[in-house]
Parts: sequence; structure tokens; C-alpha cells
Amino acid sequence: MIKVGVIGFGYWGPNLVRNFATSDRCKMVAVADLDSKRLAAAERSYPGIRTTTNPADLFAAADIDAVAISTPVQYHFDLALAALQAGKHVLVEKPMAASAADCRRLIDEAAKRKLTLMVDHTFIYTPAVQKMRDLVQTGELGEIYYYDSVRVNLGLFQHDVNVLWDLAVHDLSIIEYVLGKVPVAVSATGISHVPGAPENIAYLTMFFEDSTIAHVNVNWLAPVKVRQTLISGSKKMVVFNELEPSEKIKVYDKGIVLNDDQEQINKLIAGYRTGDMWAPQLAGTEALAAEVRHFADCIETGTAPLTDGEMGYNVVKVLEAASKSLAQRGASVAVER
Repeated sequence: MIKVGVIGFGYWGPNLVRNFATSDRCKMVAVADLDSKRLAAAERSYPGIRTTTNPADLFAAADIDAVAISTPVQYHFDLALAALQAGKHVLVEKPMAASAADCRRLIDEAAKRKLTLMVDHTFIYTPAVQKMRDLVQTGELGEIYYYDSVRVNLGLFQHDVNVLWDLAVHDLSIIEYVLGKVPVAVSATGISHVPGAPENIAYLTMFFEDSTIAHVNVNWLAPVKVRQTLISGSKKMVVFNELEPSEKIKVYDKGIVLNDDQEQINKLIAGYRTGDMWAPQLAGTEALAAEVRHFADCIETGTAPLTDGEMGYNVVKVLEAASKSLAQRGASVAVER
């Protein structure tokens, strides 16, 4: 059994605690949070766990093997570094840290101490995203043309990060996992409608070494919640609707057929292919439960997590480039290689 402590019992922390507490691979030992009312709620829900307002108590505890960090991103680096230096395995909420340099420092520290460092990119553990990866990696979709995502809702407004760091971060991890590639350059535009607050609406375009292009629309100021992703290939296309209770993924046998006849090409004529739609059956497994099991497996076997520090590092590099592009009103910015 992997004995776990969780830092942060606010928005996402309770979900982590619940899954660690109900896992047959882990034992939930302690929770740290600065808010005593939250700690009281944790004690009521999980009798027998220890609570503290000082995260250092978790680092010093001999009966804790791993620490999960669910705090605002500005605290991720210091807490994760302290946990690693104390010999604890670490699961840190996304984004991994506030800078790529901090991400690299955490990766190096974990490697030096032979500890597991995993980033909570939860979408990677959903059956829907795993199915999309299968469709792409087996070639069923053909050559990938584009990735297009809409991720909008009303709230939750963040004070420490802009909407790209809050919402687009999901798509960046999905793109790397599903498409198996990372952007080489980005262009981002956005604006804040709340004086003094980070951008609450943004549009991010990503360019790759091949002809694939990706576009993400994120917004905290939309009247409805939309979570929809399109992946288009030369053979088939996929629509992923996260909010759909069933049939979250639909695969369309649709596309264009280019004519090899030179005369037709000169006339810019393309044929259209319309075929069947099918919705693959997906397991009903909760993503976070699968993630907790994977975290325990990685600790016990020493294997690298699907969402390891390198993925967290790649995601933050793209976010940094996007922030630079935002400041330059959409200028193309290369992603650090």
C-alpha cells in the first residue's frame, strides 16, 4: 500500500483525497491546508486521517510515501521540491509549475533521487482520450490535418493565471498524448474584461513540424459550458464531446477526395466522401481512479508515468510561449526546443 498525504483541500483536493481513500492500492494518511474549516470537513468525511496547516508535517512524516499537491500553481514548485528532497514521490496538479525552468529542476531532482514525479493531467486517463489515441496511432484516421477545441464556460475566474494556463493546459496534454507531437511555434490572442485580472478569453493556434495545425478557444465568460474537440484526418474524423453522457466520441467516415487528374486539379475541384458514423463503446472508469492506480504502479515498478515530468515540462513551455505571444498581440513565438 502506498501511503499518501494531500496538500490542498480546496477545489480539486477533495477529489484526490476521495480517490486515494477508496483505492485498494493506497492508504490516505494526512491532509494539509491553510484553512481550518476545510480540514474540519476532511476530518468529518474521512475519520482517522491526520490534518495539519503545515505542509512540512507531511514531508517529515515517516508513514507517508507520496505527496499529492493541489494548490495554486505559484506554490507547486516549492512544495514539490521540498517533497522530493524529503524522499517523497510526487503527484502535482497541472500545470506542473509556473515556469519551464522550475519544471526542469523538479525533473532533475526526481531523477537524482529515483523518485516518481507525475503531473495530474487527468484527461489522459479518460477512456475517451485513450480511444482517440488508439484511432490516431493505429492510422485509422489517416494523416492528421488539424486539432480544434472549444473549452468555454461561465467562471471559474482565476486570479493567479490566465485562461490559457487554466483551460488550454488540458488540450496541450491531450495533443501530446493523442497526436504524439508537440508544437514548434504558437500564436495567441486574448483579453481581460476584468480590470487588473488575467486574460479571461483567448485563442491559441499551434504549428507543428509537419502540416498539422491546432486551434484552441478558451473562455471564462461564456453563457454555456462547451467542451468539444475535433480531430480531422485524411481518412476519418473524430468529434469528442466531454459533456455527452453517452457516445462521448463519434467517428465520421467523411472527408475530401483529391482528384489526380491535372485538369481537375487546375480547376481546384475536390470530391467529398460521406460514409457512416459510429460511436465506440467506452469503459465507465473514472479517470482519477485510473490515475491513482497508475501512480501507485509507477511507484512500485519504477516505470515512467504516462503524464511524467517531461510532459508537464513540454506543456509549460508551450504556455510560456503563448503568454509571450499574448503580450505581442498574436505574434508567432517559437516554442523553446
